[in-house]
Amino acid sequence: MPESASPQQGQQPARESFGSRLAAAMASRGPLCVGIDPHPQLLADWGLNDDAAGLERFSLTVVEAVSSLAAAVKPQVALYERHGSAGMAVLERTLAASAEAGVLSIADAKRGDIGSTMAAYADAWLRDGSSLAADSVTLSPYLGFESLRPALDLAAQYGRGVFVLALTSNTEGKSVQHVGGSESVARRIALAAGVENQRYSGALGSVGLVVGATIGSALDDLGIDLGQVRGAILAPGLGAQGATPADLRATFGAAYPTVLATSSRGILAAGPTVEGLRAATEATLRDLRS
Repeated sequence: MPESASPQQGQQPARESFGSRLAAAMASRGPLCVGIDPHPQLLADWGLNDDAAGLERFSLTVVEAVSSLAAAVKPQVALYERHGSAGMAVLERTLAASAEAGVLSIADAKRGDIGSTMAAYADAWLRDGSSLAADSVTLSPYLGFESLRPALDLAAQYGRGVFVLALTSNTEGKSVQHVGGSESVARRIALAAGVENQRYSGALGSVGLVVGATIGSALDDLGIDLGQVRGAILAPGLGAQGATPADLRATFGAAYPTVLATSSRGILAAGPTVEGLRAATEATLRDLRS
């Protein structure tokens, strides 16, 4: 089936894959994901209370401002969880608003476990009918890439996607991700993602990787060829964390066309007005295209 995953026996007919939909969004709008990160200080800067009402005003304002400009939005799940059930209800409404506005959503949940627990996480974030269902979700593979199997298969079934942590920019990440040198953990994750994307046709598979925009020479140092992944590269770190579009081109080289750059605070600081957020998003897109 073109640009879709082949359904397994007993599954629903395959839909257009997430990778195909993301590739189209990046081509038409530009390679930008806007993070929705309602940190307490940002809420205060916007004149909002650090409660569920402030959280909702913040989140829906961002969706309204950027939904016609960005290829995707990425709510940071932890910043909703800290408000308990009221915060998770706001996240549900934020994901619903994103879908209604026609912008792809990436739930930044970083879930990872084994067996029935992983299956439950997959069911929550990727199944049709779930109130938390997003277009894609971030996953942690550090219980073994194959531990993610329930999410990989459910994403394929429902035309959704995943972004698997591979190379993060925090200093501590090196103690796990860089281990093994030329056969590093990160390289094996990238290779496994490439194998998984063989189930998809089209320009991009639905299994992407999270690779920090500020990792410097790590890809070269570890011999990682992102071109073999054939999935989108979610690259947090643009803007407030220090990475520039020139840095992205230098870091990702030939894989740059598959990079979905993420900016959170760099754009969110331009709030609380819709006009300010839109202007910051448009300026970021111009920089990425130049």
